[in-house]
Amino acid sequence: MPPPTKNCPVAVKNNHVQNIKPASFLDLRVLFFILQKAIIILSKLLAFSKKSYLCKLRNIFHQKMLSLILLSVFGITNLFLGFLRQRNIVLFASMAFTFITLVVSWLDMNGTLITFDASLNGGMMANDKLSTSFAFVMLLTALLIFPLSTHYLKDKEAQPAEYYAILMFSLVGALMMVSYKNLIMLFVGVEILSISMYVLTGSDKHNVKSNEAALKYFLMGSFATGILLFGMALLYGAVGAFTTEAIQTYVSANKVVDSPMAFLGFSMMLIGILFKISAAPFHFWTPDVYEGAPSLFTAFMSTIVKTAGIGATLKFVTLFGFIPLGASWYPAWYKGVAIVVILTLAIGNITAVYQSSFKRMLAYSGISHAGYLLMAVLALSPVSSVKAILFYTLAYSVATVAAFGGLMAVAGNKRKEEYAYFNGLGKTNPFLALSITISMLSLAGIPLTAGFFGKLFVFLSVFERGLYFLVVVAVLMAAVGVYYYFRVIIAMYMREGNNEPVQVSSGTIATLLIANILTIALGIAPDLWLNWFM
Repeated sequence: MPPPTKNCPVAVKNNHVQNIKPASFLDLRVLFFILQKAIIILSKLLAFSKKSYLCKLRNIFHQKMLSLILLSVFGITNLFLGFLRQRNIVLFASMAFTFITLVVSWLDMNGTLITFDASLNGGMMANDKLSTSFAFVMLLTALLIFPLSTHYLKDKEAQPAEYYAILMFSLVGALMMVSYKNLIMLFVGVEILSISMYVLTGSDKHNVKSNEAALKYFLMGSFATGILLFGMALLYGAVGAFTTEAIQTYVSANKVVDSPMAFLGFSMMLIGILFKISAAPFHFWTPDVYEGAPSLFTAFMSTIVKTAGIGATLKFVTLFGFIPLGASWYPAWYKGVAIVVILTLAIGNITAVYQSSFKRMLAYSGISHAGYLLMAVLALSPVSSVKAILFYTLAYSVATVAAFGGLMAVAGNKRKEEYAYFNGLGKTNPFLALSITISMLSLAGIPLTAGFFGKLFVFLSVFERGLYFLVVVAVLMAAVGVYYYFRVIIAMYMREGNNEPVQVSSGTIATLLIANILTIALGIAPDLWLNWFM
C-alpha cells in the first residue's frame, strides 16, 4: 500500500461530500419549525397589542388589499424557502400561496369579505367587482402556469425560488394595474410588473437570444414608461390631481378635446398602456422578446401581463365615461383607437401566417387577440363590453397556457419550436396532441370552445354600438387566424414525424387537463362563468 499523501484528506472530504443525500425529511422539519415559530411570535404580538390596533389590523385583512399583502409576504417567504435542499417544496409552496390568494380573491369578488375602507390607503386602490374579477382571472392563470416549471427543479443552474418569488411580485404589480384609483398606483403597478418581466426574460443567462430579448424589452419598456409618465404629468397639469374622481369630475365639466394639455396627456398615457398589451404599432418588441424569453415566462407575459394591460386600459378609458346605447356622440380619441384596432388585427393575423416557428406564431397571435380585446374597449358599454372583456381574457389565457404547455413539452431543452417538430405528434403522444388541438381550436374561435363565445361577445358589443366596419374587419382577420392555427393541427395528425416519444411531466399533464376542461366547459355553458361577473 502506498504511503498516504497530503491530498488524502481532501480526497476523503470530497468522497464524504459526494455521499451526502438530500435530506427532504429534515427540510420539512425545518419548514414546519419556521412556520410554528412565526405563528407563536405573531400570536404573542397580537396578545400584547392594544385593542384599537387589533381592530385596525382586522379591518385591513378583510378587504381587497389582502391579496396584495399575501402575495408580497408569500414572495418574500419563497426566497427563504430557497435555502432548503428540497426544491419541490418551493414549487408546492408557490402553488399553495397562489391558491390561497385565489380563494381570497374569489371571496372578495362574491362579496364575502368586508368592503375595504378607502381611508386605510388614502383612496389609492379600488374594491369594485371589476378589479376583483380581473384579479381572479390572473391568479387562476398563474396557478395553471406554475406546474409547467418542474424542469427548473432538475436544472442545477436554475434558481426556482427566485423565479417564483419574482412571479409573485409581478402579480402584485398586475393587481395594482387593475385596481388603481390614483394614477400613481397605476405607475407603480406598471413598474413592478415591468421590472419583474425584464429580469425573467433574461434569466436564461447562457442563451444569447434571452439576453438580447431582455435588453430589447428593457429599452423599449423604459421608453414606453417615459411616455406614460409624461402623459400623467400633462394630465395632472390640466386636472390638478391624480385621483380618478378628480379626473371624472373634470371630464364631466369640460370637454377633453377643448383642453390640449388634457387631450395630449390622455393620448400619451394610452400609448404607454397599449405598449404593455402589444397593440400595433407598439408591438415591435413582442416577437423577439417572446422568442428569446424562456417559454414559461413567455406564457406569463402573453396571458397575465396582457390581462393586466387590458384591465388598466379599460379602467383608464372609462374614466371619461361610458356611452349609452343610441348616443349620437363619441369621444375625440375614437378614430385613433379604431385605427390602432385595425392595425393590430391586420398585422397580428397576417404576419402570423408567414411564421415557421410555433412560438413566434403565438407571439403574433397574442398581438391579434389584443386587437379583439381593444374592440370591446372601444365599444364603451358598461355591460356588454365588460362582459366580453372578462370572458375573453379568461378564455384566451386558459387556451394560451395550454398551447405553451404543449410547446414546452415538445421543445424540451433543445428549443424545438418549428412546426416540423410537431409532425406525427398525434401518434407518439395522443393526449398532448389533443390538448394542443383544443387550445388551437379555442384560439381560432371554433364553436364548442371558450374562444368562440369570447369572440362572439366581443363582436356583439361592437355591433350594438353600430361599429359595423370593425366587425367586418375582425371577422375577416378571424378567418385568416383559422389558417395558421390549423397548421399545427395538420402537422400533428397529417404529417409524418420521426416517431420519437415525447415525455410529459405530471405537472404539465395536470395543467393541460384542467385548461382543456375549462376551455370546453366555458364553450358549452358560458353563463356559468358570466354569472360570477355580472
